[in-house]
Formats: sequence, C-alpha cells, structure tokens
Amino acid sequence: MSERVALIGAGAMGGAIGTRLIETGNALTVFDLDKEKVAELVAKGASAAGSAAEAASESGYVITSLNSPKIVEIAMFGPRGVAEGAKPGTLIIDMSSIDPDATKALAAKAAEQGMRWVDSPLSGGAPKALIGELTLMAGGAAEDVADAHTILKHVASNYTHMGPSGAGQTTKLINQVLCGLNFLAVAEATQLALDAGVDAQKVPQALKGGRADSAILQEYMPRFATKDYRRTGRIDNMVKDLNGAQDLARRTHTAMPLTALCAEIHRMLTAAGLGGEDQAALMEFFKGPDKETFR
Repeated sequence: MSERVALIGAGAMGGAIGTRLIETGNALTVFDLDKEKVAELVAKGASAAGSAAEAASESGYVITSLNSPKIVEIAMFGPRGVAEGAKPGTLIIDMSSIDPDATKALAAKAAEQGMRWVDSPLSGGAPKALIGELTLMAGGAAEDVADAHTILKHVASNYTHMGPSGAGQTTKLINQVLCGLNFLAVAEATQLALDAGVDAQKVPQALKGGRADSAILQEYMPRFATKDYRRTGRIDNMVKDLNGAQDLARRTHTAMPLTALCAEIHRMLTAAGLGGEDQAALMEFFKGPDKETFR
C-alpha cells in the first residue's frame, strides 16, 4: 500500500531517498530551499511544496534529511516549518546525522506539539538508498519505530530499533567511528600496495571473506588505487560525525585515541580545501612529495 510522505531536504541523500520512495509507489511531497533539487524529484513524479508546513499538511509521515541540528530545528519549528502544518499524530522520521542530545530535545519539543519522533540515521549512502539496501538504526518509542518501518522498508534492508530517542543517533556515531577508521586504514594499505608494486586492485579479491574484508575494502581500495574521485560522501561530513563521537566520548569518559587521530587527519584535509570531496581524497594525506597527485 502506498503512503503519502513529505520529504524535507532533497540534497544528495534526501534526493536518493525520495527517488526510491517514488519508485516504490509512494506519493511524495518535497520541500527544499534548493529549487533545482526539488525540480529533479518533481520530474520523477513528486509534488513540490512551497514550505515545510505545506509539505507536512498533506502527509502523515515527514522525513527530514538535513545537515545539522540547527537546520533541523528551523525546518521543524521555524516560520512555515513542519510544526505549523503537521496534523496531530504526524510521525517525524529524522534521517539526518545529528547529536543525540539535540535529537532528544527536538523529539521532546515535537511531542509537546502533538507530533511523534523517530531518529533513524543511516549507513550505506545514496547508492544503497537507490536500491533499498540502507542500514538504519532507529531511536524512539517501539510503536513509533514500527510505524516508521511502513515507509523505511522501501529504502532499507536492515532496520534495528536501538532504544529510546537519541539511541539511533548514538549508534550512527559508533558507525562513523568504525567507517572513518576503516576508510583511513584502507587508504593507508592502498598506498603501501602501490609503493610495494602490488596490484592494489586485486587486493580486495585476494582478501575477500577473510578477517580483513569489509564493504569499504571492496568498494574503496579499487577507487583509491585508480584515483576514482566520484563523490558519494563528503570529508567534512565525516569531520562533523567524528566531532560528535568525540563530544560523546568526553561526556562518557571514553578513551578514543584512534578516533582522535582519524578526526585530525580529516580536519587537515578539510583545512587543505578538500572538505567537499569524497573519502577517496584521503589518499592526498599519503601521497608525499614524491607521489603523483591524487587529482
């Protein structure tokens, strides 16, 4: 059965989620300040809304895919925001990657205004969204998390209720620690293979199924080795998430020395002007004065 869904945020990730929802038969109403992004989804069958309030007024489910807690708050509770148009009982599914404490505060504010809230950040990126194979970690009341699956089943193959509000975002930070360290390890290993004269493109196949195997190894070592610079994510987004993990670690008194190093390397690349580039640009850190430039 198709549902009417409002999508607030039609960037790279939101656009992929919206595309998948349209392709799986859902009626989508979209709002974004970037009219070109909205037009791309309208061309695929979505309806455009003039505001977040208008989009929410037509839908029982509202998905947000935005870049920061402040932007989520404005989209929800600012002028012509979701809260102005949402009917009582509307389910907000926040697929942004934001701070767990900010999520708890936003969910509480939404509840005061008669809305329900599930934080459901994702892993897998736009490519997985387009084929319905995202991994989602959800926080919220059990009945709301189950209701959100009515929509999210179209974009995800792995959906896990992690606990109350904010638990999904906490799990996403754990995910990003693992991904950030894995990206860095694979980039470093790729450079070693290149310097040692081993065909780095063969390494993923050679290690497939072994203990060193991972999705990042399989996807990214060939990209690192061939200087494939296509963007499927951003280094500065990883910085944001690693910052969030370090903030959480300080609050929980958790020692995370490897995460600290990983975050600093990502910050160095951002300071060098590569924040908007894909994780593939990590190879820039390893090139050295005698290495061919990544670009």
